Amino acid sequence: MGALKGILAIVGVAMLLVGGLWALQGLDIVRWPASSFMLGDTTWTRNGVMLAVVGVVMIWFARKR
Repeated sequence: MGALKGILAIVGVAMLLVGGLWALQGLDIVRWPASSFMLGDTTWTRNGVMLAVVGVVMIWFARKR
């Protein structure tokens, strides 16, 4: 069960980071890569926030006893 929690935590952290990047690109704060179709598109802000929230929930479940 410990290995599953570790994998869950790693996937949760990855989802949190990618979701944060998507949200910041959608808000046009992070302009990397410069030719990304995601820049300034609020759809990607919403998608990023939802992905980050799911990542936080996964990390919370991984840390739960």
